[in-house]
Formats: sequence, C-alpha cells, structure tokens
Amino acid sequence: MGRLDGRVALITGAAGGIGAATAHLFASEGATLCLVDRDQAGLDALAQKLNAPRTIVQTADVSASEDMHACVDAAINAFGGLDIAILNAGIEGELLPIGAYPEDDFDRVIAINLKGVWLGLRYAMPALETRGGGSIVITSSIAGVRGRAGMWGYVASKHGVVGLMRTAALEGAASGIRVNSVHPSPVETRMMRSLESKMNPDDPEGAYRAYRKRSPLGRYAEPEEVAKMMLFLASDDSSHCTGSTFMIDGGRGAG
Repeated sequence: MGRLDGRVALITGAAGGIGAATAHLFASEGATLCLVDRDQAGLDALAQKLNAPRTIVQTADVSASEDMHACVDAAINAFGGLDIAILNAGIEGELLPIGAYPEDDFDRVIAINLKGVWLGLRYAMPALETRGGGSIVITSSIAGVRGRAGMWGYVASKHGVVGLMRTAALEGAASGIRVNSVHPSPVETRMMRSLESKMNPDDPEGAYRAYRKRSPLGRYAEPEEVAKMMLFLASDDSSHCTGSTFMIDGGRGAG
C-alpha cells in the first residue's frame, strides 16, 4: 500500500529535474497526478515514462492566473478533487551585479518563482479545503535563507516564497491544510548547469568542482533526494508539520 494511495497531487515544474523525480516517486506511492509545465514535449515524455493511467498533463505559464486556475480545475474535473500541491516551478535568471542586472529579467523571475507560487496557493487552497485539508509543498532554495551575490531575482523570489508559505500555513490550518517549504542546496539539474556556465563561462566544470567543495558532504543533491522530502511532507508522515522550512543542503547551513 502506497503512502499516497487515493490522493490527487498537482506538481508544477513537472518536466524539470526535481519535478520529474517527484512525479516518479509519487506515482510509485499510489498518487494520481496532474503534471504541469510550460514544456509540452517534456510533459509528454514524462507521462510516457511514468506509464501511469491516472495521470494528466497541463501546459501552463504558472505566472498567468487563468493558467493556474485551469490546472486546478483540470485536476478536479478529471479526478474529483485535489489533495496535494507541489509548487515547484522556477527559473534561475541572470547572474550579474546589480548595475548590470536587467530589470525585465528581475520581473520575469519574480513572476514565475514568486507570483506563480501565490497563484498556486490562491487556487489550490480552496480545492484542498473542500476535501477536508491536504498538503502544499513549495520549492524554495538555500537561497531562500541566505544571500548570493548576483542572483537578485532568484534570491528575492526564494525568500519571498517563505513568507507566502508561512502566511498560507496560518490561513490554512483551520481547514486542515498544511504548508511547508523545501530548501535544496545545488542539485544535479539543468538549472545548475546553467548557473555553472554563468559563474565561469570559460570553465563550467571548475565552477562545478568549486560548488561541490562548499558542501560538507562534498557533492550536489540528487533530484530523488529532494523528492523524498516532498513525499514526507505530502504524506501523513508529516501530519504535525506546517509553516516550516526543511533544508536539503548537505550541511551547508551548519557553518
């Protein structure tokens, strides 16, 4: 018997590394899935790999109100309701000093990473309430509790979602809705390959090695390790956890 048997889960950013790993793990634990991403080809490939009959895919811009509303409605129409929302979609943006950081990039990162989470909460919370409660997990970052020079949009957005998480946890508690955030340090995903190239265009591998050395565990996290934290927070194993930040940082926050 799976830990998510009988539960409907919506996952944004599902075609990316963490989202796809979470989809695979949730499917193996019995969840019914509504997978959301702006990458239709990536969603189709993921759905084919999952080969899970109770799965639908939705192409969406998470920063667009009508798109997020449609995603939640799709889960309700297809499966009768929604029990879990994994608000995971995000982009890294530029890595530049403030004087060179483009204003339009800042706006884009905030729209996807922060407004996208707010819209997810706006439409998912009423849906969970009608089912008697549920769990919402927001992907933040170690950059949601620490600064990082040059990552203006990303750091601001990932700090911002912590405020949304805490507010949602307080507002949702009376309805049985738990809300938490996860905070990975670097993960073996496309996003980190992009950031490594921006940090050191001439030697991205050198940037990768330098980043690894900063972790007491000496490596990046794997997407599957983040997915396991998502599963814990989505399941009844975390039934008394809400309003909290969960670090997956290999010990980087300890020093």
